[in-house]
Amino acid sequence: MKGTIVAAIAGAVFALGLVISGMTDPGRVTAFLDIGGHWDPTLAFVMAGAIAVHAPLLRGVLRRARPVFDAKFHLPRQHVIEPRLIVGAALFGVGWGLSGYCPGPALVSVGTTAAPALVFVGAMIAGIAVTRVALRR
Repeated sequence: MKGTIVAAIAGAVFALGLVISGMTDPGRVTAFLDIGGHWDPTLAFVMAGAIAVHAPLLRGVLRRARPVFDAKFHLPRQHVIEPRLIVGAALFGVGWGLSGYCPGPALVSVGTTAAPALVFVGAMIAGIAVTRVALRR
């Protein structure tokens, strides 16, 4: 139960950070990708800030014998780059570039009931479902 509460608080802090930084605005993201036009470097600063906080904390956390709210760490075991990974990354990048949304900010934006966010999240859920069915076969 404590782990669920901590996860909810962490999610709320993440959502608040996305809103404060303006990353829920798809126009800001597409402006970051428009290096030949009206480029907006805000996303680069958000990424740099996230890395500056995450990198040293990750090292400290992984020195622990186990996580605070779980029996073990759940780290990726596979380090091979497969075609499936490349296709997924390409689809993610194209979707992000065309829509200005990636999953986190899109889910936060659903709270505004903005049509583009609702359409994006609906398409994302459909894509996840189709992928799961296809991978089972």
